[in-house]
Amino acid sequence: MNKQLIAMVLAAIVASPAMAALPVGSKAPDFVTTGAVAGKPFKLHLARELRKGPVVLYFYPKAFTKGCTLEAHAFSEASGDFRKAGAQVIGMSADDLPTLQRFSVEECRNSFPVATASGATIKAYDVAMPVVGVLTTMSNRTSYVIGRNGRIAFVHSDLDWSKHVSESLAAVKALKEN
Repeated sequence: MNKQLIAMVLAAIVASPAMAALPVGSKAPDFVTTGAVAGKPFKLHLARELRKGPVVLYFYPKAFTKGCTLEAHAFSEASGDFRKAGAQVIGMSADDLPTLQRFSVEECRNSFPVATASGATIKAYDVAMPVVGVLTTMSNRTSYVIGRNGRIAFVHSDLDWSKHVSESLAAVKALKEN
């Protein structure tokens, strides 16, 4: 195969829509990690957060990239709506803590926490995004709504950030009605 054809095939793989494998109704994998909210570090334990109510756990590829910044702004603008519906939003990426501290202030606008998704967490949630030439594991763009019972209530997996907030919020509101 020539180099140009290989490059086109690899670009198609990387650009293809992401599909989350965790089905609705399955148990959300528990994890403990570090994160930041309003620039301050904290320890995140999913099971502890679920005791407070449903969690929107949204995975994004890389802080400060265009799509991830726009998605963070959208979640920030809707954070009051999520709180009113009884849920909290938590962003997850493979970024390091110093990057997340800046991202939580500058792009999440101090509205919600972001946390480091380890390779094990990315694998457990089946959100790995293959990226040519990158050795670290990156997540794709997948939003999970996890009910207080620890079960996946909704999944939206699409590299286009634009519907993650509205569809996740609709799923949270539907949870509240049931």
